[in-house]
Amino acid sequence: MAKISFDGRKGRVRATVRHDRPKGQKSVADVVRELKEGGKRPAGEDYRERSLAIHGLVCARCGREFDHTTRHLLTVHHRDGDHHHNPPDGSNWENLCVYCHEDVHSREVLGEYFDGASGGKDAASVYQDETAGNGLGSLGAKLQEALKKKGT
Repeated sequence: MAKISFDGRKGRVRATVRHDRPKGQKSVADVVRELKEGGKRPAGEDYRERSLAIHGLVCARCGREFDHTTRHLLTVHHRDGDHHHNPPDGSNWENLCVYCHEDVHSREVLGEYFDGASGGKDAASVYQDETAGNGLGSLGAKLQEALKKKGT
């Protein structure tokens, strides 16, 4: 909103523009200041540190051990798939290295694809190719052919 003011002594006109921001929205400067001060994380976002403390610095799948210099390679996998379900006892978490975590999720996508589940957006983007005649990408076609040979 523009604000116009008149200076009676010198006959000047001043125009200032003030940008109104919606209620509750912080300015960029406020956000940067909070980040620099190390502001508190929103509730529920500290589950990674809690999981590392409960389960240790070991991948639950491959057993690889990590130390303080490589702990960034450990991720928290939610067993039920719900990232908002974070019980304080850690029963829904398992620490997985980035490689095992990727493997778990790629197996889920592949399983949904072969089960014919239509809910997975990822499966369609990975295994479908609109340019191919059968609607499958080259990887999807090879996997389907291998399953037919195996007799499943």
